[in-house]
Amino acid sequence: MNILLWHVHGSWTTAFVQGPHTYLVPVTEDRGPDGLGRARTFHWPESVRERTPEQLRDEPVDLVILQRPHEARLAERWLGGRRPGRDLPAIYLEHNAPDGDVPRTRHPCADRDDLVLVHVTHFNRLFWDNGGTRTTVIEHGVVDPGHQYTGRLPRAAVVVNEPLRRGRTVGCDLLPALAAAAPLDVFGMRTEGLVRHLGLSADRCRTADLPQSELHSAMAERRAYLHPVRWTSLGLSLLEAMHLGMPVVGLATTEAVEAVPTGAGTLSNRPQTLARALRTYLHEPEAAAEDGARARQAALGRYGLKRFLHDWESLLTEVRP
Repeated sequence: MNILLWHVHGSWTTAFVQGPHTYLVPVTEDRGPDGLGRARTFHWPESVRERTPEQLRDEPVDLVILQRPHEARLAERWLGGRRPGRDLPAIYLEHNAPDGDVPRTRHPCADRDDLVLVHVTHFNRLFWDNGGTRTTVIEHGVVDPGHQYTGRLPRAAVVVNEPLRRGRTVGCDLLPALAAAAPLDVFGMRTEGLVRHLGLSADRCRTADLPQSELHSAMAERRAYLHPVRWTSLGLSLLEAMHLGMPVVGLATTEAVEAVPTGAGTLSNRPQTLARALRTYLHEPEAAAEDGARARQAALGRYGLKRFLHDWESLLTEVRP
């Protein structure tokens, strides 16, 4: 099957393209948001093939996966007038939790009868108003990086992109108090200026923008994974940390309460409880390793690649005429 999809979320796409199909990824001259092409920092198989808009016009496409509202118009134009959902089977994949007036947030694909709407968490499906559109959930899958955890550094790892822009949404305001309990290393894109903005000393909080090839090993050296995010879809960095064998300390919000079982870490909406858990892991490395091992087993069971690809294959087979 030839599947057209845009390179929007590198971690999710890395798992998806491990399947048995050919994946056509648009590429533009500027490699902008609508034409990133193949990933440069993730390992993708040769079955992922770049196609320019001109090449897509006559390309045989069996199914389109849309991930942003404007992609339907792009696809119709680039595919020579073939319309996703009408002339070609289409799936709309929603990565995000709703934003804005959440109890009344209507999904852009609500009340559509020409596509299937897929959410990545049950929380997201519940909080979006999907109308009458056929809707399902296919939970995340992660390419297993292996049990790399050493926890040799008595610090906590945080992974968040653009923390200054996203602010309270990703819990930046909680970091000073938590950094007092355990030194933090914040990994992610555009983290520069965060330490100064929070008024923290360099020994209590450090930032680094690492390539994907170095990120997992760096995370695994830290004693625990801190997930201070208030409102988001389930972050793949959280699931990757669990796969690495890291214990989790995080807010009991959105889908995290389903992903992190008892014995794999501490989830709470009380910052003082999170601070206490971080201090415990710093002083009891054996307890951290034991909780991390349970986190890994839970992640492999629920968010393993085999289950993820099986769920997607079932849907793709059903949707394709």
